[in-house]
This record gives sequence, C-alpha cells and structure tokens, in this order.
Amino acid sequence: MEPKVSIVIPVKNGAATLEACLEGIRMQTLFCVVEVLVIDSGSTDGTLALLKKYPEVQVHSIASEYFNHGATRNMGVQLARGELVVMTVQDARAADAYWLERMLEHFKDPQVAGVCGLQVVPHHADKNPHEWFRPVSLPKARKIAFSPDEFKALLPAAKKRACSWDDVNAMYRREVLLALPFEEVVFGEDMLWAREALLAGFSLVYTPASKVYHYHHVDFTYQYRRSLTVFFFVYKFFGLLPAVSARPVDVMKIVYRNVKWGVPARWITYNINRRRATLKAQQDFYDALKQGEAALELLHSTHCQQAPQAAALRYEKYYPFSECIDDLL
Repeated sequence: MEPKVSIVIPVKNGAATLEACLEGIRMQTLFCVVEVLVIDSGSTDGTLALLKKYPEVQVHSIASEYFNHGATRNMGVQLARGELVVMTVQDARAADAYWLERMLEHFKDPQVAGVCGLQVVPHHADKNPHEWFRPVSLPKARKIAFSPDEFKALLPAAKKRACSWDDVNAMYRREVLLALPFEEVVFGEDMLWAREALLAGFSLVYTPASKVYHYHHVDFTYQYRRSLTVFFFVYKFFGLLPAVSARPVDVMKIVYRNVKWGVPARWITYNINRRRATLKAQQDFYDALKQGEAALELLHSTHCQQAPQAAALRYEKYYPFSECIDDLL
C-alpha cells in the first residue's frame, strides 16, 4: 500500500532521543499509512544501530558537511512517496496518538498548503517549569491567507506572526513543497517557506491541538547564539527589530512564578541567565546595527556560523544568582 503521509527526520547523533520520537510515530492512529524517512548526516553515537530496530524506517545517509536545513529537507521531499509530508526532528515526540490525524483533517480544504502544530514542554522535573505547557483556553485552529498585496502591506510584526512556522511540527502538501522548495539556509527555512506560500496565494493553518513534546536544556552560550540568530534572520526576513523588555520587574516576575509554582530555586538562576543571554544578544545586535549592515553581518557570522545546538549545562555553573541579579537590576 502506498503511504499517505511521509515523515522526514533529519538526524545526527540522536541515539538519546530518537527512540522516543519513533515510538511516538508508531502509536499514531494513521501509522498504517505512514512511511518514515531518516536522513542521517554522519552519526557516530549508535544512532544507525538503533534504527535497525525499526524496519519501517528508511535510512538515507549524507556527509555531515552537506547538511543544510533547507537542502536536506528538500532531499526528504524528493524521496517521499506520500501526498503529505511531515517535518519533525529527532528529539521531538508526539504528545498523543492523534498528532498526525489532527493535522491531516485540515487538508480537506484544497487551498491549504501546510498545517503547523505546537511544541510543548511536559511537566517533568528535569525540564524548566517556566516553560511547562499550561494552556489557559481550549485549542483553536487558525487559518490565514492573504493576497500578495495584502501580505506586503502588513507591518513587520504581523508578517512575522503570520510566518511563525515550525519544522519541528508541520505537515505539507508534497506537490506544494516540490513547487516551493525550502531555501538552502542555515536557519529559518520554515519561516521563509511560509512567507513564499502566503505570497503564492496558499492558505496556512496553525493548530495547537496537534502537539509534540520538545525541549532543550540550554547553557548561556546556546541562549546567546540562538537569540542572536533569531534576531538576525527575523530582521533580514521581515524587517522586524528585536524588542525584549529589560525592565527590572520582569526579573521579579521570574522569582514570583518560581515561588507560585513551588519549584526548586535553581530555576530562578536558570531563567534569569537565559534572560541575561538574550538581553546581551539584543544589545550586541543594536550596537552592530548602528555601525551598518556589514557590521551586523560580521557579528552574526562570528558567533553563529551554524545554527546553535543545545547543551545540557546549567547556567548557575557559570553565573551565580547574585551576579545575575546585579547584572539585570
């Protein structure tokens, strides 16, 4: 039987998390019509041995130097046989058995080119409780569409909001991906694709009902580089300048939430240092921009030659709580 849905997973050294990702796929209500394509870029940690436990997975290998967020995913689209293609990552796991089904239902509308789900953080003790999924209302899907002139007339913030696409959890019509492939960029191929799809007259759907668990426990360097990368590309793509609040009250909110939720005090340090890194990235961004576009390009290329990878390190190892407070207040 030909698959209806092809799931593409770029992988490198994913042995610690990939099994959970694949088990989440196996439990899907649509698993009988799914094919799984893994594109491995030079794993050396036992990932390839692990994949042998999953006969339904097709493994394709590329040299690590050829990995590119856009190009590697385009390769997956070319290999796919399903009429729909799902993009996810090696450390994401379906939150329930209806992850795929809830996205699929929106393709009854022929104008819908893609459906984007939601990343959430589970309530686990080893994961930042300030990021735990705490919904305040029932999930509601949002469909968006613009004429090219309408989209071009949007303010930068509205353009960014419309294109907040996410290849950690997204389903596409394969025929649209073939006509509008991902750009070969080191970051933001998903946001750029959403922009091009909207400009081409397609509709996009965002549905928080289709969730995956995804979390990175990060160190100061990762948070800085990630923030700088996001600021840089969002500015390049949409003309939107970063606007992270630097008010002392925002630090107090971190402390208040920690006390309110009754979680260990170490999370205060962790979240203040994440904020500290983000504010430093914002300040460096503006300092470079004052000197011109070339200086901004140099800043980004110096710190972010490739998209940053998360590291399982705790901020407080480097920055004591007292130093964080002094730095921000």
